[in-house]
Amino acid sequence: MDILKERILQEATIVNSGVLRLDSLLNHGVDPQLTMEMGKEFARRFEGKKITKVITVESSGIPVAFATALTLGVPLVFARRKKTLLGDADAYIERVPSFTKGIVTDLIVSRHLLGEQDSVLFIDDIIANGDAARGLLRIVEQAGATVAGIGIVLEKSFQAGGKALRELGYQVETLVRISSLEGEKITFE
Repeated sequence: MDILKERILQEATIVNSGVLRLDSLLNHGVDPQLTMEMGKEFARRFEGKKITKVITVESSGIPVAFATALTLGVPLVFARRKKTLLGDADAYIERVPSFTKGIVTDLIVSRHLLGEQDSVLFIDDIIANGDAARGLLRIVEQAGATVAGIGIVLEKSFQAGGKALRELGYQVETLVRISSLEGEKITFE
């Protein structure tokens, strides 16, 4: 997606050779028009798949997942990272490390939101090592649902996450792949 590449070059900040800050596009602020274009692109790439729900992890994945779900005309489910007072006591829960946060968090999905009748499209903002993605995929598996595909806005292909998901047999579609952040320069594949 050329427009996304242009915006990344204009607005991203390289924190170090492994971390890219995209606050104005994905992680803190949202450009609604660009987000809708990303959702339409994911819907196009997974056209013809029987998708009953879009699933993501809070919070940065929600805007693009919402745009995708809206375009597909299906509900959106997002995994919470913290239990709430009103949360489902019998929810699906997976503990996963977070690359950017440097901590271990829980992914929580209420059982009534996901079942064996569902074919889900997993949408996420950025993939590094893929720990959160694999955790959410374990929840989908526990629910008996199927994975129609995985859409990632930005894949850091110099890290193992995207490759690992492909090796597990999933169709993974990324809008932008970055092969390096070395020398404070963004290099696209």
